Amino acid sequence: AERQRDSVDQGTDIGGHRGVGWTDGKVPRAAMRLTARRGVEPCPVRGVRRPHDTRSAMPTTPIRVADATLIPDGEMTEVDAGGTPVLLARVGGRLHACAARCPHAGAPLARGVLDGSRLVCPWHHAQFDVTTGALCEPPALDGLAVYAVEERDGGVFVTVTDGPAAEPSAPSVPDDRLFLVLGAGAAAQAAAEALRAEGFAGRIVLTTPEAEGPYDRTALSKGYAAGKTADAALPLRNAAFQERHGIEVRTGWTAEALDVEAKTVRFAVAGAASETSHYDACLVATGGTPRRLPVPGADLPGVHVLRSHADARTLVEALGRARRAVVVGASFIGMEVASALTDRGLAVTVVDRGEVPLAAALGTAVGGVFRAAAEEKGVAFRLGAAIEGIEEQGEGLAVVLASGERLAGDLVVMGVGVRPATDFLAGHPFVRDDGGLEADAALRVADGLFAAGDVAAVPDARTGQRVRIEHWRLAQQHGRAAAQAMLGSDAPFDGVPFFWTGQFGLGLRYVGHAETPDETIVDGSLADRRFIAYTVERGHVVAAAAVGRDADAAAVHRLFARSLAPTPDEVRAGFDPQARLRDAGPEA
Repeated sequence: AERQRDSVDQGTDIGGHRGVGWTDGKVPRAAMRLTARRGVEPCPVRGVRRPHDTRSAMPTTPIRVADATLIPDGEMTEVDAGGTPVLLARVGGRLHACAARCPHAGAPLARGVLDGSRLVCPWHHAQFDVTTGALCEPPALDGLAVYAVEERDGGVFVTVTDGPAAEPSAPSVPDDRLFLVLGAGAAAQAAAEALRAEGFAGRIVLTTPEAEGPYDRTALSKGYAAGKTADAALPLRNAAFQERHGIEVRTGWTAEALDVEAKTVRFAVAGAASETSHYDACLVATGGTPRRLPVPGADLPGVHVLRSHADARTLVEALGRARRAVVVGASFIGMEVASALTDRGLAVTVVDRGEVPLAAALGTAVGGVFRAAAEEKGVAFRLGAAIEGIEEQGEGLAVVLASGERLAGDLVVMGVGVRPATDFLAGHPFVRDDGGLEADAALRVADGLFAAGDVAAVPDARTGQRVRIEHWRLAQQHGRAAAQAMLGSDAPFDGVPFFWTGQFGLGLRYVGHAETPDETIVDGSLADRRFIAYTVERGHVVAAAAVGRDADAAAVHRLFARSLAPTPDEVRAGFDPQARLRDAGPEA
């Protein structure tokens, strides 16, 4: 129900403290649902409290689901409880029962990895505490339902409950602060929810130039472009959720200037006069602006970029009459779009200056695996090729290469990267040449000003290097951590970067980050498409790209988080991530 589109009067006045769900600037009772719901527990890593679905209705009859000897300590399994999939996990000798499917995308959690009480989803690495159901890390937005479980008469009995969540109580201390979030993407929504989860009772206002609130941008180049994901499935939360939790979303609001000393932001407002808002804390989470190649014809009708929902709708509308497409760029967005268009039956040609797709991020060996998978689906490549321009040709377009070759297409999609959307901050000393914002380890840019997501250049907790990483899940991690900093915490951000891609029938899980890789060590078979490619930088394993080994990738994620990464020599000798994690024992 939360993932359907909904509309509500968004209001227009930030400075006057008017908007959705608010009266005289006071937080509504329902706004605190995240903190007051029964069953909220602290996540053991950062202390971020998250709700899980403990139910308040009368329980059903306990159901015998397994023998008591089925689950040794430190292990988990999925069982059926009268038609409900339930995950059983034994931690510290005690048995726990919770939902068996990840609330993010439905992954079977038993195929993930259990590290102490921390459960890592095998697909997109959402992490949960199995003893409480609490969400510890995204991309899931909610925790897991937990169920009563008991061991008796040689069996395991689970009581699956159903019913509405318990109603919250109102905060006892009023708060007249305004926390302003510039942007309405992954980082912004995560920050807003984390603020409420931490008990912040002031106003939270998200602003976006777009015509809609936060939605799942990762689906645009995958399922949405392929025609498999509907518009209604995109919103991260519907308007009713935002109103209940006192999260105000201002659509059509574009930041034009920010005064750090006065703590004000001036906005251009679609269809209205400009607005200036004062803030007590401000998070810059504006994401990126898609690039176009600086060549003649890059702005012709029929030349598309893909960043926003509006971009994706325009592209999908054009696909109805298209038979051929040229994709410029062989990085992740370009390759995902090529895969989606191939699924729709288009003849696709991918053009890139590089010699191997995805090589900049994954190396040539792994990039070659994805090239082969794409070619098996009929994709043609023009690699090592420079583009001189794009011209109209008949009813379509032609991409003109430096070699003189003309690639005909009914449409062209440019996937050549993004630039941080920070032009409104030009002139400030913390803005880097690439448009990123230099932040400290707690994501603080200046007094009362913070950064998260694509715009944030932050010291890496493991290497010390300042990095700016454009990953959806990392943006959510940043948002949750920035919320802590906005409330006064100086705790350094120590999350492990992770991203995923799905294209041409292959699923990739990438853990860690490498700025200047020196070597790639492959464990497994590239030919069989079942491997982990470990990236070595300055003598250390800093990243791992896995195909066909989801549980191992989840184990690597926890090893990186616990500073237990293998050495290059250990990888060369044959390394078992899950065995290393088991041998390490629960985190102290």
